[in-house]
Amino acid sequence: MSREKLLELARENLKYVEDYVDTGQLPLADDVFEVPVANYFDPDRWEAEMDLIFKRIPLMLGFSVEIPKAGNYKAMEVAGVPLILVRGKDGLIRGFVNMCSHRGAQILDNGSGSARSFSCPYHAWTYNLTGDLIAILDEQDFGEVDTSCMGLTALNVEERVGLIWGSITPGVELHLDEFLAGYDDLLDNHDFENCVFVGQQTLDGPNWKVAYDGYLDQYHLPILHGDTFGSDYCNVAKFINWGPHQRMQVPDYRHLELADLPEEEWPIAMLTSGVWTIFPHISIASFGLDKARYKEGGKIYQVSQLFPGPDPDTSITHQNYLATFEPDDEQMEQINKQKDFLRYVVAEEDYFTGNRIQKTVKTGAKSHFVFGRNEGGPQRFHRWTDALVAAKNEKDLLKLYETGVV
Repeated sequence: MSREKLLELARENLKYVEDYVDTGQLPLADDVFEVPVANYFDPDRWEAEMDLIFKRIPLMLGFSVEIPKAGNYKAMEVAGVPLILVRGKDGLIRGFVNMCSHRGAQILDNGSGSARSFSCPYHAWTYNLTGDLIAILDEQDFGEVDTSCMGLTALNVEERVGLIWGSITPGVELHLDEFLAGYDDLLDNHDFENCVFVGQQTLDGPNWKVAYDGYLDQYHLPILHGDTFGSDYCNVAKFINWGPHQRMQVPDYRHLELADLPEEEWPIAMLTSGVWTIFPHISIASFGLDKARYKEGGKIYQVSQLFPGPDPDTSITHQNYLATFEPDDEQMEQINKQKDFLRYVVAEEDYFTGNRIQKTVKTGAKSHFVFGRNEGGPQRFHRWTDALVAAKNEKDLLKLYETGVV
């Protein structure tokens, strides 16, 4: 794990906090940035985003600790594509379209479980954990088919830093190194592969970009969340990027304590603070159960997994919770209370507001939204969204990854 890089970032952040305390100044984008409101509801734009972003680039589909043993699987739907993630007897994670080769039935219901093989609920065609067709019901009466060509349709997936990355389109290469631009070295410090998965809850929301704007927006915290937790935070942040991926940090005054400690004593919990986002749909935040545990490095991650819904007006968010320790019953009760609280905050404050935005964008009252110089993170998110929609082929895509220029 790249602790040295985290230390470098922590030194920069310490200076940022000190400067903010002294001057009240923070890093700003070069200019304001306008986004057409039609980008949030236009069907053609939405279809382009589905085809050229969600069905083309790597997505974070799950966690290694969700599928820890051979035969463990996770079935889910992403951007209209039903898929299966499963760990084989060889320890490898594989991905498949959740579709029987016979007549297209979905083999598994969404959810997690364990199996030695998969049997289609329609006609009982059976597949092994590597996707091979191993049995046809009443094969002697069916007729001759080449079973070697009738396995489950594979998807390219890869396990890295405790996360499962994949393409939801058959045959599409991940190009994961180019896509992550070194960001995985930083994500590795979260140690997801050794975390304990402690729950998931699902929320419905507005257009995926309306929803994701909020995950990159510190500007709204003291206002929209003023009655819940926002009064404890300022409304400014700085953004650091690796390609399209970003880390958002507020001027956290606890970091001033680091100046009095040797760097080898700087706690990993503080080094990994802030909100880490993975383009185009992941937000990683964290909280501690108490100050002592936070300083020891024990904390809970909330990893929000945002996917487009079936139309431009909707999205689906899975709030995943992972602990850096094995919680006891009392700690689990605290975690569940925090989960209920965070569900309320997102559903009743963020997405309540977002769903009302989803109505106003269609009124024709305004042609554009304006993102200020203090909203550099959302600006970069929209620039990357535009650039990926404009990259019409793999060559353009790889060039965009390589340069990182948007």
